[in-house]
Amino acid sequence: MRSEILLIIIGMGVVTYLPRCLPLFLLSRRPLPPWLIDWLDFIPAAILSALVLPAIMTAGEPRHIELFRPELWVTFPTLFFALKTKSLAGTVVIGMGLYWLASLFI
Repeated sequence: MRSEILLIIIGMGVVTYLPRCLPLFLLSRRPLPPWLIDWLDFIPAAILSALVLPAIMTAGEPRHIELFRPELWVTFPTLFFALKTKSLAGTVVIGMGLYWLASLFI
């Protein structure tokens, strides 16, 4: 292996590792303010929404909103079931079943 490639790999590792390690190292011994803890609780939902919503609502190239996608119509009853029952396995089964039914009719 050439030394330039090895240096690039090591550099990429450092650049990837430092932003994850530094906040953990600097903030691990300090109590965080309650407003920051509340704010950090929203990050997973925001990331999940940013990843899932475009796949549910848009199609094609370039991306455009399509209202008659089975994914969009199945999302609402599946979300309602998930919020009501808090059952991951049930939500997956309901979502898959509803998607199958919706793909037959839409």
